Formats: sequence, C-alpha cells, structure tokens
Amino acid sequence: MYIEFIAAAGAAHTQLRQLAQVPDAATDLESASRAALADARLYEVRERLFIDAGATIAGAGQAMFEQLRALRSAVAAGAPVSSPAFHPYIAAVWAYRVAVRDELEGHSLSPAVFGWHAWDGRERCPLCSRNLAGTS
Repeated sequence: MYIEFIAAAGAAHTQLRQLAQVPDAATDLESASRAALADARLYEVRERLFIDAGATIAGAGQAMFEQLRALRSAVAAGAPVSSPAFHPYIAAVWAYRVAVRDELEGHSLSPAVFGWHAWDGRERCPLCSRNLAGTS
C-alpha cells in the first residue's frame, strides 16, 4: 500500500509535469490538472493509506498529497515546468520515503546519504542552478 500510494502520486506528478512542459493553448489546464490526480487513482489510494497506515505514514502521505495539490493548482494557473512550485512536492516525497523506511526498517535516510544538502531537489535542478548563478 505504501508503494501504491507513492506510485499513484508519481503518476499524477508525471502528468502534471507534462502539462507544464508542453502547454497547449487548447488544453484546459484546470480540468487536465484535476484529471491527472483522479486518473492516477490518487484519491482512492490515499483513502486506503489513511485506513491501513500508521499515524506517521498517514501524516507524511497527507503532507505529500497537499503539496501535490498545490502543484496541481500552480500548473492549472500556468506555471511552467521550471517553476519552483515543483520543489516542495519533491521534498514531501522524500519525507514520505523517510517515514516509510523508518517504520518498516528502522533505518532512516538523510540527504547526505546521496551527497545532497536537502531533499527538495533545488541543488540538482539545472534550472535552479542557472538561476542561482545569475543572482550571485
């Protein structure tokens, strides 16, 4: 169930990225972005998570869901794939992974394991790196 939830969220995220990456004037972004979450069965899987998961995992899953909904709103409003609106969701995904791993194995993860400073992906984002270089 933990994998099913993150996979459904990942499918919705992929669809949102596609909408943001290739904006089409004929596409109703509000409807298409809502469909991305529904088509991924995210609402259904989230309900199963709430019923079966422990409180920590359910909370991390809800935080991830809320960030995905915020991203959906940003994409519906026309945010491009280069928007910083994508980063809070990425951080929430990692927080969910850490919570699940801690519950199942008792072995937590930190960004340092991967050579990173933070979970949000900004330091690995070529667009963010370019923006930071331009502000120095």
